[in-house]
Amino acid sequence: GMHQCSYPRVWTTEEKKLFTEIARRISDGLSSVLFLRELRENEERFRATFEQAAVGIGHAAPDGRLLRVNRKMCDVLGYSREELLQKTFQDITYPQDRDANRENVRRLLAGEIPTYSMEKRYLRKDDTPIWVDLTVSIARDPSGDIAYLIGVFEDITKRKKTELALEKSENFLRTLVQTIPDLVWLKDAAGVYLFCNKTFERLFGAKEAEIIGKTDYDFVEKELADFFREYDRKAMAAGKSSSNEEWVTFADNGYHALLETIKTPMYDAEGKIVGVLGIAHDITQRKQTEEEHEKLQAQLLQAQKMESVGRLAGGVAHDFNNMLGVILGHAELALRQMDPAEPLHASLEEIRKAGQRAADLTRQLLAFARKQTVAPKVLDLNDTVGNMLSMLRRLIGEDVDLAWMPGKDVWPVKMDPSQVDQILANLCVNARDACAGIGKVTIATSNIAFDEASCAVHTEFIPGEYVQLTVSDSGCGMEKEVLQNLFEPFFTTKGAGQGTGLGLSTVYGIVKQNRGFINVDSELGVGSTFNIYLQRYVGEWDRVLTEGRPQTVAGGQETILLVEDEQALLNLSKEMLESFGYRVLAVGRPGEAIKLAEEFTGKIELLVTDVVMPGMTGLDLSKRLLLLYPDIKRLFMSGYTADIIAEHGILEEGVHFLQKPFSPNDLSSKVREALGKKE
Repeated sequence: GMHQCSYPRVWTTEEKKLFTEIARRISDGLSSVLFLRELRENEERFRATFEQAAVGIGHAAPDGRLLRVNRKMCDVLGYSREELLQKTFQDITYPQDRDANRENVRRLLAGEIPTYSMEKRYLRKDDTPIWVDLTVSIARDPSGDIAYLIGVFEDITKRKKTELALEKSENFLRTLVQTIPDLVWLKDAAGVYLFCNKTFERLFGAKEAEIIGKTDYDFVEKELADFFREYDRKAMAAGKSSSNEEWVTFADNGYHALLETIKTPMYDAEGKIVGVLGIAHDITQRKQTEEEHEKLQAQLLQAQKMESVGRLAGGVAHDFNNMLGVILGHAELALRQMDPAEPLHASLEEIRKAGQRAADLTRQLLAFARKQTVAPKVLDLNDTVGNMLSMLRRLIGEDVDLAWMPGKDVWPVKMDPSQVDQILANLCVNARDACAGIGKVTIATSNIAFDEASCAVHTEFIPGEYVQLTVSDSGCGMEKEVLQNLFEPFFTTKGAGQGTGLGLSTVYGIVKQNRGFINVDSELGVGSTFNIYLQRYVGEWDRVLTEGRPQTVAGGQETILLVEDEQALLNLSKEMLESFGYRVLAVGRPGEAIKLAEEFTGKIELLVTDVVMPGMTGLDLSKRLLLLYPDIKRLFMSGYTADIIAEHGILEEGVHFLQKPFSPNDLSSKVREALGKKE
């Protein structure tokens, strides 16, 4: 039966071992179950994290085969999971980024780097590139060998596009600023350079990298640097753009330029001033053009002023010459009829002299106005000047030495020889006065040609070939103010009663009338040189020495038709001609002249007519009379100026012309000449 014990039973050693083993096994079994359950839970948690991550994650074998990819990676690349697992990481990398990617993987597998990050492009299934920020690391197995590569990436395409657009915009702006031919720079409030373009680099002779971080004092002298900084401060203090002009020298090639600089203060988002933007434009050429324009404007005003005085002189001339003609004519007629012993003879002679001086004064005014009526001839200036030397020596006196230096083979010129006389007489008198009694005057001739370049310096010059007539003296010279007003009528440095101020005006007018120009060089205490340039005459010519006017004037019995609308002059001229024996038909209107010629039964040998008359010009009248008298000779006379007469076709070679006022001898000589009678 059952044996009952009243005390605890003691386990045997074997029982203890058996129980311990059973307990261990039960414990191990429970641990395994718990471990497996935890492992399964961790794996599920890992899978969920891997799958639902907001970034793309992929595992790849060391050879590049994709082993695992998450949903984000599939979505970003546009592939299904099955499609991606058929690819390598190089397959989905943008071609241009594959080499860099491959090199990074090599270094990672070689143990050179523990991990790498890079911005690269992946290729989507539709072949469009996307930018990703990729980080790659290594997963190892328990033994430490490489199990696989883990790649984690974020899609940064949108950010990258913004960055690229910004970079492109910045590059464009930088290129734009660098291309601008103006100088562009930026300084901070303390004057330290933050930026400059290539044109500005030339100013300092340094590259932008060498300029940034430095100030003006590192590159230019203190005075100029102070000037730059002063205008920086002005712009910042005013809070708006300010401009100034500044002369600078470019360090790279020594170019000296005038810059127009605009400085503008720059502010940050809070309205705090951060610096000054400077833009400088080279205005050297513009300034020179403006100065040249001002110079030309001054020359134009001077020319207009001279022209106005010329018109005034020309306007006065006609009526004044007619009045002088009446005075001189009647004085000479009275003198011819009066015994020199009579007391009135001396008074009449004084009247005649005063009238002649007035006529000479008018002639000088007309010369200045370039409106003298001239009888141009082809001249050799060497001959013309040579014939004047004895007269010029008397003019300048014994104490002043006159040197004559004729040029070799000087070209001919075409002008009135009396005008050459006027030029030389006026210039030599002025030279004599400048020498104050002791010194030297030199007259020289030479040939000279002007090209476009030399004419650009002297605005009045015209390219071509010229004969240069030079008159220089060793006198006192002239100040700048005197030079500027030199040729103006009535301008004189001489005292009252010593000069009219018409001498050089006459020279100027004659030179201009002959389409030449004049240039003056003068230095105080050294002397003056007048260079006159007269156009070279190109054409056939015969050297003819100017014949002197005969002292005795012959008359004749020919019939002359005299037409003059000024009644006093008509009567005077009729009286003059009749005093020489001519038969004179005198009328005051062209119409009357035609009517008289038609009714006259005898022969009219000569027409003496005024040029400008009411109703018909003298030229038109002469053409009408040529139909009635084909052999009629013609002599034109006028107190009008050369430009007006030229308009009426009178100033032609071979045409006989008489300038008012004239004396009886002048009239008689011209009549004999027009009739073709030799003395």
